Amino acid sequence: MIENKSVLVTGASGFIGSHLTERLLELGCDVKAFVRYDKGIKTGMISALPKELRDRITVVAGDVRNPDALRSAAKGMDVIFHLAAIVSIPYSYVNPREVVETNVLGTMNALIAAMENNVEKIVTTSTSEVYGTAQYVPIDEKHPLQGQSPYSASKIGADKVAESFYRSFDVPVATIRPFNQYGPRQSARAVIPTIITQALTGKTIKLGSLTPTRDFTFVLDTVDAFISIAESPKTAGEVINIGTGTETSIGDLAEKIIKIVDEDGRKGISVVSEDTRKRPTKSEVNRLLADVTKAKNLIGWRPKTTLGNGLRITTKWMSESLHSYRPKTYEI
Repeated sequence: MIENKSVLVTGASGFIGSHLTERLLELGCDVKAFVRYDKGIKTGMISALPKELRDRITVVAGDVRNPDALRSAAKGMDVIFHLAAIVSIPYSYVNPREVVETNVLGTMNALIAAMENNVEKIVTTSTSEVYGTAQYVPIDEKHPLQGQSPYSASKIGADKVAESFYRSFDVPVATIRPFNQYGPRQSARAVIPTIITQALTGKTIKLGSLTPTRDFTFVLDTVDAFISIAESPKTAGEVINIGTGTETSIGDLAEKIIKIVDEDGRKGISVVSEDTRKRPTKSEVNRLLADVTKAKNLIGWRPKTTLGNGLRITTKWMSESLHSYRPKTYEI
């Protein structure tokens, strides 16, 4: 069990990382948060945690591209959760080199740090984007990997580096492969915050393509999966999908959120598709639907939160946090 262990979380200041950090603290873990240094120490979403939990975090600033920084941070740690990455797909079109360096070299440096410090387990974070548009559904872990964006290519590279460290050096690494995540604290770059904040502040929701489908998982369910994977002795060397097994189109998702925000329909919110928000045609991932049989059988994990309940929780949080968003700006 992970209770009371010493744990390093890279990317702790991000959306999923902050929720994972919060849960680990609740479990009594000694948590070291590795955050990116950028003209100062940026704690990001860690600042949203209750003060009594924040005060227990050891914050270490650095860059995952620096092997010495990760090697030092990993000293004395029992478990490493490696979440640090550049996750924006549109940004990967603009600066592919930075995305590849951060995501691939950063993962290799985390694995080297785990190996040299003899950690019990390191969990690296993949993404359903590595599958590209589904060749078959539901998508299991044996589905071919397709680099349909520089971002997805970088994550494929990171996953293969993790696999090589398990096979070559017997590093106890497991790779979690979440499908689309959502919940409180998520960046405006993601589709659900984009829809919610526009619905709360105007009458028009501007999106890219409305037809692609995604498998949306509530962030706290994903946090449970991270911890279960770290705790299980069966997961070393494994890649594990995390999703709900249900797909929803972007257009239908927008309609669900509109009904939550505008229950009586008085605002008359409409949805429009803008070319400037669409991915390049050959890069668009048209369908993602998870097969989570492996997660159920290997670690006993199942999602607990329905999309409807999760969207209501997320909408409430974002309605109270609109000052943190710029609904009229297309974030990449």
